[in-house]
Amino acid sequence: MNPAGPSPAATRTLTVADGAFRRDGRPHQIIGGAIHYFRVHPDQWRDRLARLAAMGLNTVETYVAWNWHERRRGEVDFTGWRDLARFVREADAQGLDVILRPGPYICAEWDFGGLPAWLMTEPGPTLRASDPSFLAAVVAWFDAVCDVMRPLLATRGGPVVAVQVENEYGSYGDDAGYLEHCRAALVDRGIDVLLLTSDGPAPDLLASGTIPGVHATVNFGSRVPEAFAELRAVQPDGPDMCMEFWDGWFDHWGEPHHVRAAADAAGVLDDILTRGASVNLYMAHGGTNFGLWNGANLEAGRLQPTVTSYDYDAPVGEAGELTAKFHAYRQILERYAAHPLPEPPALPPRLAARQAEVGEWVALLDCLDVFDPPRRAPLPLVMEELGQDHGLVLYRGSVLLPPDPPPLVLEGLADRATVLVDGAVAGVADRNDPAAEIALTTPGDGRRSDLAIVVENQGRINFAQAIGERKGLAAVRLGRRFVHGWESTALRLDAAGLTGRLRFGSAPGAAGPVFGRTSLRLDEDPADGFLALPGWGKGFVWLNGFLLGRYWQVGPQVTLYAPAPLWRPGDNEVVVLELERPGSSVELRSEPDLDGGRQVAQGVPAAAETVS
Repeated sequence: MNPAGPSPAATRTLTVADGAFRRDGRPHQIIGGAIHYFRVHPDQWRDRLARLAAMGLNTVETYVAWNWHERRRGEVDFTGWRDLARFVREADAQGLDVILRPGPYICAEWDFGGLPAWLMTEPGPTLRASDPSFLAAVVAWFDAVCDVMRPLLATRGGPVVAVQVENEYGSYGDDAGYLEHCRAALVDRGIDVLLLTSDGPAPDLLASGTIPGVHATVNFGSRVPEAFAELRAVQPDGPDMCMEFWDGWFDHWGEPHHVRAAADAAGVLDDILTRGASVNLYMAHGGTNFGLWNGANLEAGRLQPTVTSYDYDAPVGEAGELTAKFHAYRQILERYAAHPLPEPPALPPRLAARQAEVGEWVALLDCLDVFDPPRRAPLPLVMEELGQDHGLVLYRGSVLLPPDPPPLVLEGLADRATVLVDGAVAGVADRNDPAAEIALTTPGDGRRSDLAIVVENQGRINFAQAIGERKGLAAVRLGRRFVHGWESTALRLDAAGLTGRLRFGSAPGAAGPVFGRTSLRLDEDPADGFLALPGWGKGFVWLNGFLLGRYWQVGPQVTLYAPAPLWRPGDNEVVVLELERPGSSVELRSEPDLDGGRQVAQGVPAAAETVS
């Protein structure tokens, strides 16, 4: 714990005056770092916050992900892992101020940028704009989240010193009325601390994303004087703040792992602070996209799903590692600390390596009774029509194949499909393929052939103008002819207790995607571990019923972080759902592998410095 302890309420109020931030009237330099409570197991919040305090931060910042709290419209949850107030109090116990960013949009490489998937049910609203239906949903969200935030505000004796309005809006649109609506909605609900905006370092982004009377900040990874000059162009009196100093970067499946040299990042941090500016490290601790919560980007028409790890090459690693970047930052931040910094906690214990053979199996198509009943319609129903946000959809129909059948065309595929014809795998199609179609090699014999198509939602786009997609299938054609008459089944992989309802046997049964089960025994106390699936293709892993996330042999990520709170003494059940190519064993490793020995990408992508 920070020896300074929680600050008295009288010292918490943050204001702007005479070109400076002031905390209880005295000049103040915000030295903050991002940590997302929804990416860290709640039993580890205290540990990770203690590491950030030991690094020398005086503030932590977190997004508040709307869809994490309201997966189904009107059902808002701030309990358990979603207990925002508990997280904020944990930060307070470390002597840290808190900045909250409640959206409604957050980006964050998080599914749909934090917007709930139910917004995309028919008819969908115009997102992030002055659309009455969207504004009504936003107001209802603010009603709920402001009730949680209000008692935590510095003006009420809490640690929350500032709240951000929307997020990087200048990269998306120019509806000033929408931004003002968001600002007024927060104020009207008692949010009376300092309000902020954040945008990328370009004139049009800042001009479109700022709000009169709201303090503007800028996001960047380098070129400090140029970025702050752009900020001063819209806010001449200061004070300057980098709300997101990109000290690392995130990874996409099939692309290199990103790293940023500690000396390079520390040099930019030193430059920011030497100028008297405030800063928020993005990220200070990245965490994990547990379950199915990863987002995706769209670049030149290609989907780029984000990997399960959100390590971000941050100073505090995904499993709590104190990296070279941590120590370089701490050496700088000691100069700005009001009190001696606490000693950093030791690295959390690790489990010893071991391996387990997978000997129990059940085909996905043989256990459909554990999922929702199917719905019938002339065309396939997308996820949103099924009331589903994540996971898989199974489409079943039939088609009369001619002797020389044309390809099976999957219209509106989002995102990847395994296709079975008469119980045999005919192929895999991906939305990034030049044509989302399956060549049919078996000639028709006058009978109708059964079709089963398993579609994976690989993560909703979280940034820029492509947000707001629907997942699943829009239609299926045999050549030019539509195939009608479909059963659509929502396969909710993150449903509570799913793996406990599966009935395993010694052989897979039906072809196609398959569940496998094994056990890893602990004769020692639970600790952190890392699961690897050598020889497997693409799929999902559960540990003791908890969905850790996705794996994919294309890399770069090889191991999945399995934190200590998920393990138990004795036998630990591991369940794998393999979509394409089952392996035979599961490995528990004592060290993470986020690059698979592949070439890594150095630094922040250049495009990010001009388009936030």
